[in-house]
Amino acid sequence: MAVVDPIADLLTRIRNAHMARHTQVAMSPSRMRESILTILQEEGFIEQFEKRDGALVVRLKYHDHKPVISGLRRVSKPGRRVYVQAAQIPSVQNGLGICILSTSQGVMEGKHASAKGIGGELICEIW
Repeated sequence: MAVVDPIADLLTRIRNAHMARHTQVAMSPSRMRESILTILQEEGFIEQFEKRDGALVVRLKYHDHKPVISGLRRVSKPGRRVYVQAAQIPSVQNGLGICILSTSQGVMEGKHASAKGIGGELICEIW
């Protein structure tokens, strides 16, 4: 069965793997998923990810046996797209989290998009 929303699938797989205390999770690859995982790795929410045997394998990060990611939320969905201007980019959990945007210059973290003065589609929030 085909996945209708691959980004929601990515977030759900990470959430479920954390709840089950798994050290890694695998999923089918896509450029959007790789872009989001790159941002999560740069921001310190996951240890690393790699392409292995036609799948993306994500190594999850824990601190004192608790997941580093305490919450994930898909904002823009296939049935309801959410777009923001640079001045409207939200602060997630008073700066403790990040938001990920799809902009005309690629997928980037909200603070970087705001610094460049560009807005876009608000994909998700992670804290």
